[in-house]
Amino acid sequence: MSVADVVREIGLSRAELFKRRAAGTFPAAVPLGERRIAFIRSEVDLWIDQRIAARDAGRAA
Repeated sequence: MSVADVVREIGLSRAELFKRRAAGTFPAAVPLGERRIAFIRSEVDLWIDQRIAARDAGRAA
């Protein structure tokens, strides 16, 4: 997925995406070239699923 696709999918800004990536709280990017990166869709989907599970676990407590 391109950065633009990820931003659209997760609903966060590009800056927030890179902040979370740098902090290690978002899946790592795959370098495609000197100035181009992409993300693996299944890893982004898993990140979203984990956020949903964390939300749901909070409700059950």
